[in-house]
Amino acid sequence: MARNMQPIAKRCKALNLSPAAMGYAKKDTNRNPKGQMRKKQSEYAMQLTEKQKVKFVYGIMEKQFRMYYEKAARMQGKTGENLLTLIERRLDNVVYRLGFAQTRREARQLTTHGHFTVNGQRVDIPSYLVKTGDVIEVREKSRASVKFKRLLGEDAPVVNLPKWLTRDKNTLQGTVAAMPARDDIDFPVEEHLIVELYSK
Repeated sequence: MARNMQPIAKRCKALNLSPAAMGYAKKDTNRNPKGQMRKKQSEYAMQLTEKQKVKFVYGIMEKQFRMYYEKAARMQGKTGENLLTLIERRLDNVVYRLGFAQTRREARQLTTHGHFTVNGQRVDIPSYLVKTGDVIEVREKSRASVKFKRLLGEDAPVVNLPKWLTRDKNTLQGTVAAMPARDDIDFPVEEHLIVELYSK
């Protein structure tokens, strides 16, 4: 399985992206603080940067990203918005959004190791697309681990849930209440540039 092993802080700086969008609140880099960057980017460079930004945030490789784009293009509505909402529905992203993991990379690893069920069935595919009404839960066997025990009780970390997901603070279970919308994407991205890049 291909994995994105790029350094977080360095890559975020190159893409003009806050590490907080990746789930890393305290990461930063002091490398090349006054870097000699071209002030004006070409149209192609801007389009490519937007695509790389989305791929990096969600940890998706090119082949799979292209597949999402083609699927989004066949759907009704705006292709760019369809693309973002499709990617937002990935199981590893939902696990991260529900607060079961601190970052999407961690969520991907936990999912691959089979710690979650969807509607009672164990799912270990990070790219699994959830639907409205799906119930995502930590497996019974996994609940005894320190990793998941700390998510319960008074000292549980506070999670900013998007409005399309619901979760009771005292349970290790979340529900997909609705499909994600464009305004649920919490980092700056101009998806129309990605569409322009692929439609050339």
